[in-house]
Amino acid sequence: MDTVTSLAQSIDPWAAISVVAFLVGGIFLLIFLFFVFKFANLWIQAQTSKAPVKFIDLVGMWLRKVNPKVIVLSRIQSVRAGIDISTSMLEGHYLSGGNVPRVVNSLIAADKAKIQLPFDEACAIDLAGRDILEAIRTSVDPKVIDCPSTASSSGDKLDAVAKDGIRLLCKARVTVRTNLARLVGGATEETIIARVGQAIVSAIGSQGSYKDVLENPDKIAKRALESGLDAGTAFSILSVDIADVSVAGVDREANVGAKLQAEQAEADKQRFQAEAEKRRALAIAQEQEFKAEVQKSRALVVLAEAEVPKAMAEAFRSGNMGIMDFYRMKNIQADTSMRDNIGGGDKDDKGKK
Repeated sequence: MDTVTSLAQSIDPWAAISVVAFLVGGIFLLIFLFFVFKFANLWIQAQTSKAPVKFIDLVGMWLRKVNPKVIVLSRIQSVRAGIDISTSMLEGHYLSGGNVPRVVNSLIAADKAKIQLPFDEACAIDLAGRDILEAIRTSVDPKVIDCPSTASSSGDKLDAVAKDGIRLLCKARVTVRTNLARLVGGATEETIIARVGQAIVSAIGSQGSYKDVLENPDKIAKRALESGLDAGTAFSILSVDIADVSVAGVDREANVGAKLQAEQAEADKQRFQAEAEKRRALAIAQEQEFKAEVQKSRALVVLAEAEVPKAMAEAFRSGNMGIMDFYRMKNIQADTSMRDNIGGGDKDDKGKK
């Protein structure tokens, strides 16, 4: 115990404090050198590019798990292109899950194309999942959409029927330009394709003859274009062009008109045969009805003849008819029957001769 006390008294307090201070200073120096070696290159690159970034901001980005290289390089790119975007704005979009380089590239492309595109709107479009850079390019260079789409499962052509019953196959191409104001919340290309297809099918169906469509396909395209098909979509339709129109089933025929006339003649033949069969069946039904009427009339005659004996019996009972009257009636009936038989026999003999 005395040894420990004597050792403690022999240590200089100032020396101990100096050692602790030296250790702490060494630790801070190591931390400083770590950040200097880690961010010095980016900081110098930003300063020399006239897009200054504070060193403490680089450290803060690293602590907030933001990639400083992405932010610094994006800021340098925007400043060199004449657009000054602060690191805080770029960092905020990065933390929101956005694609900072793509937004910066789209802003530069919009500025060069003289298109008004605020930074907040570009961020909103990017966060909505739309390709903002592709939208800018489509605004500058309109794109062509096939209708129906080549990836459609319904075929590579629209199927429509004119009023005369002829089925036509049609393919259209739609030229569109991106409408940045409606890009967020606007419908996609699939809606444009569906609307254009519906308008073309409706326009063909309103034509009186397939020949009108083949002669003037531009009428179909014009009518589809005037229908306001781009309402509520992210695009503005510039034109609708009919790329191909043909009669279904005769795409390899040299004389389409002759084939259609032959098919129409065959259809008319079958229709007339059906109508003739209908009239024959109606005539047979009427004949059967007439035969039924004859049988009905004969039945009425039989019923009337059955009343004769009853009347005769009543006449006998009432004394209005005597026995001699009855015999005279029988003789008359016998004579009439004999004459009928003789007359019928003569007809049979003449027929045999």
